[in-house]
Amino acid sequence: MKRYLIGIDIGTSGTKAAIFDTEGHLNAEAYEESRLYYPYIGAVEQNPDEIFYSALDTIKDCMEKSRINPSMVEGISIDGQMAGICGIDKQWNAAIPYDSWLDTRCSPYIKILKKIEDDIIKISGGPPTFSHGAKMLWWMNERPDVFKKIAYFIMPSAYVAGKMAGLKSNSAFIDNTYIHFSCFADILNDKWSDELIEYFNLSSEKLPRIIKPWEIIGKVDKKTALYTGLKEGIPIAAGCGDQTANILGAAINKPGMVFDVAGTASVFSICTNKYVPDIESRTFFTAKTVFDNLWYAIAYINGGGLNIRWFRDEIIKDKNYDCSNLIGKEYMVFDDIASEVSPGSEKLFFIPHMGGRVCPNNPNLKGLFFGLTWRHKKQHFYRAILEAVAYEYAIYMDIQKSLLPGLKIKEARVIGGGSKSNFWNQLKADILGIPFVKLEREEFGVLGSAILAGYASGVFDDMQKVSDKFNKISNEVYPNMKNNKFYKDYINFYKKLLKEEDLLFQHLSNLN
Repeated sequence: MKRYLIGIDIGTSGTKAAIFDTEGHLNAEAYEESRLYYPYIGAVEQNPDEIFYSALDTIKDCMEKSRINPSMVEGISIDGQMAGICGIDKQWNAAIPYDSWLDTRCSPYIKILKKIEDDIIKISGGPPTFSHGAKMLWWMNERPDVFKKIAYFIMPSAYVAGKMAGLKSNSAFIDNTYIHFSCFADILNDKWSDELIEYFNLSSEKLPRIIKPWEIIGKVDKKTALYTGLKEGIPIAAGCGDQTANILGAAINKPGMVFDVAGTASVFSICTNKYVPDIESRTFFTAKTVFDNLWYAIAYINGGGLNIRWFRDEIIKDKNYDCSNLIGKEYMVFDDIASEVSPGSEKLFFIPHMGGRVCPNNPNLKGLFFGLTWRHKKQHFYRAILEAVAYEYAIYMDIQKSLLPGLKIKEARVIGGGSKSNFWNQLKADILGIPFVKLEREEFGVLGSAILAGYASGVFDDMQKVSDKFNKISNEVYPNMKNNKFYKDYINFYKKLLKEEDLLFQHLSNLN
């Protein structure tokens, strides 16, 4: 008799759910686009209950499509956005909106955290940025009345899992794949750092217990079962961060493996068997995978893929063009027009940090098109957006090589929605000078979560072997070394542009 596992991925652009059998075959999947709210400049929020119901709706859709017997579902796991925070009250209701990782209101508290930045990086794994630490301090100091109502700060995936299981706040949790974003955790020992908490006078009682990703936090309750078509009592794992689920789902499970997550965030990371915090450049976060003794150094653009969605909705659309027809087809349509443009976009550069730079942190930096002439058309804009991500990756790769001397980067394994774009894969291969490998699958977060659910429920006993078994290479793009040589000067100019425009962006931030 077949058995099934459910993985749910709570992304920024939307929520995905999928049902897999225990051989890794996809049985059904569903997607619901999310709503982002921008109440004022710098603020980016989501409604936690909209996130919760998007998970329920996509599960329900999967159950209806698959027509499987609910009693055959062995486990559920949820992964989610990593750097933002939710706050719950004592009844596990939302006490605050989801404070997105795209939200930059906490910028002043990043500066405060930077007072002991080296200690934070060494103990917690990553530098202060638009993440948990600065956000918690913002709520504590800027919204003290609301802060009092918060029983615990948790992740959006935990919020959904807890609601599905009918938990109360005394069961609040965070799994250890998120804590490099906390600024307050002792990442080597999976506990909160008294030293860091006391230095910033944070209310430690609002920090949840730190647990392993495969710990069972509860079981599907009656309300969730009735809504979704699931069976009451299905075990729910703690889950993990979305990037960690991608790592597991894409079988990025050995030191030296590089991965590019071409999603809402553009992520470039490398796996290592050593904990090597980036104290010098303060660009990378060093984070845990679900595998023992396997870490990854992660740097990212906080809206790399979101910039393409912005291009779709704000640049391409007009009164005669319905952009809803482009949803899910952006790369196929835009790649055709961008292929008409030569490398370098005829000297048009784009700075992709429309919400501020995260790695390294620079909240004043914003988006910019530089070098505009009357020759430039929409296809130049789009190609420049893609090239900007690769220029950032080139900077990251240089830093990674300095952090891990002697490491040979042979290829990058690309995952996420942007992996569909052979054009973008080729462009990145050309700029970085390394092959880009695409797997047969397209969405890996839900698969990683399903594998984790199987391990948590006892279906699988070795996640590494399972992830290897479930993945095959479908395409490998090799760099055009002539283009690689051409791009060297463009990478150097991009670095100079970031540096020299910094002062102007500082002045811009001071304007009323």
